[in-house]
Amino acid sequence: MRRTRRRWTTVVASAAGIAVLVGSSIQDATSAATRPGPAPEGRPASARVDSVMVNQVGYLPAGPKRATVVTAATTPLMWRLRDAAGRTVTTGLTTERGIDRASGHNVQTIAFDTFRRPGRGYSLAVADKASYPFSIGRTIYDRLFADSMRFFYLQRSGIAIDASLAGAAYARPAGHLGLAPNRGDTEVPCQPGVCDYRQDVRGGWYDAGDHGKYVVNGGISGYQLLSAFERGTHVRDPGGIFGDGALSVPEHHDGVPDILNEARWEVEFLLRMQVPAGRPYAGMAHHKVHDNQWTALPTQPQDDPMPRELHQVSTAATLNLAAVAAQAARLFRPYDDTFANTCLHAARIAYTAAKTHANMIAAGDDNIGGGAYDDADVSDEFYWAAAELAITTAEPAYLADVVSSSHHDDDVFTREFSWGRTAALGRLDLATVPSLLPISERHLARASVAAAATRLLGTLNGQAYGLPLPATGYVWGSNSAVINNAIVIATAYDLTKDRRYRAGAVQAMDYVLGRNALNQSYVTGWGENSSHNQHTRIYAHELNPALPAPPVGSLAGGANPGLQDPYAAAHLAGCAPQLCYVDDIQSYSTNEIAINWNSALVWMAAFLSTAAQEP
Repeated sequence: MRRTRRRWTTVVASAAGIAVLVGSSIQDATSAATRPGPAPEGRPASARVDSVMVNQVGYLPAGPKRATVVTAATTPLMWRLRDAAGRTVTTGLTTERGIDRASGHNVQTIAFDTFRRPGRGYSLAVADKASYPFSIGRTIYDRLFADSMRFFYLQRSGIAIDASLAGAAYARPAGHLGLAPNRGDTEVPCQPGVCDYRQDVRGGWYDAGDHGKYVVNGGISGYQLLSAFERGTHVRDPGGIFGDGALSVPEHHDGVPDILNEARWEVEFLLRMQVPAGRPYAGMAHHKVHDNQWTALPTQPQDDPMPRELHQVSTAATLNLAAVAAQAARLFRPYDDTFANTCLHAARIAYTAAKTHANMIAAGDDNIGGGAYDDADVSDEFYWAAAELAITTAEPAYLADVVSSSHHDDDVFTREFSWGRTAALGRLDLATVPSLLPISERHLARASVAAAATRLLGTLNGQAYGLPLPATGYVWGSNSAVINNAIVIATAYDLTKDRRYRAGAVQAMDYVLGRNALNQSYVTGWGENSSHNQHTRIYAHELNPALPAPPVGSLAGGANPGLQDPYAAAHLAGCAPQLCYVDDIQSYSTNEIAINWNSALVWMAAFLSTAAQEP
């Protein structure tokens, strides 16, 4: 497990597309995606470098179809697209790309966009090398949204995981409710010297591979689920993915969309982390809650014996609470007016408290038993929270804080953004969600999204593996950076209907699903060779065969040349950036699961679901 949590990149975008997407409801029954099980145990992913890399799930008929070939050849090569029977259905020549900086490989690329015939079992062949099989069809991503969302139910704290919903392998008793040997989260004391009271902070999602719960990361994760739903209120939903009963959650068929119910589980935890009236720093939010020491790997939540501690309040956590609670208030209003009022009340109090205590920064060395999540600059969180409150309340005071922020006139997309850099979240919502923002400034907000997307397309087109991430961009959680950059491009498509953006957003997913230097799909159960030994205390099949592997739809962190864990340092020393990944449970710096990575996958899966149905 990581001993200190670096600022891995988690790029987040608003989901409230404002133009209706019109698409065909006709689906290609013959091209439904298969979701093969995990690859056999053994060889680490970093040891496999094949010659023809494709999206192992497949390609949309009316979408980009690209592949990458590793070869010593310096002249174009003949490629063949073969069907499931091995018959050649089309051919062409590769395009030379030279040495790819991210992998160090000499590569060429393949484009077969014009081939649109639906089917399964296609493969690309160059000389005697062939790709993994893949499908072409509109339905290839149909289950990705549900699979990526199921991850969150299985990460729930404070509730028994039901076998009828999760499957027998993933069922377990409730964790951290105070049943021995648990100390529980219902009466958690503070660290010594932080406070003199106990607080009920049950619920929420376990953050990553440990049993900690962090407001700043829970905030951005909850935001993305809510954002995916908010976008869904403005687009055609042919598959009904945003409906009540669409997902396997305990609350389905209660009149509330299932994705909102899942997000509520986290929002309610965030509200419990707020200091109550009458206490010092009332209205602020505690930064995190976790064990006072690192637990063993594996450890099931219900078996965790360690004392739990509330950590200091922080301005960053308080503003995360304010932003997400304000967002939740407007989205829950049609379904639960009482809860919406509770959220908005908490958001107002938190925002006021944060302005009163504007420089309470989480300590960077507070990393025993859980990650630090320290952030010395909270001006971006102020901008995000003010934007969400302005959108939800339409009150001029919040809008004044938005337009007076130094971030309002900045190009907030020039740097990778994450849980620690959230100004882009405010900008994206101001560009896509109706608000009091003057129309001229809203046009500028929209233009800034489109400009950022255009730059990202330039990056994507410059990479031989077709991803919107430069060779220098591989950091802890790089896969979420790829997906969230794709979300920025997708949001630009919602705003402009420029199909270049649709194509770029769709193509970016190829990298995550196998078109990379390791020929590795990073989503468990999606693709022929998918990650399945991610770092987690709960799904630790690699260490204990009696435990399950991470569930289908779990996103691995991805290539990270920082090699901050001993296993990666020992096995990947000297690796080129895109090769710095190993599918082993011990490699927490390359192979951890995390809620803010899967929330990015959820948003993009929802986009793919709607994009797939367009004519």
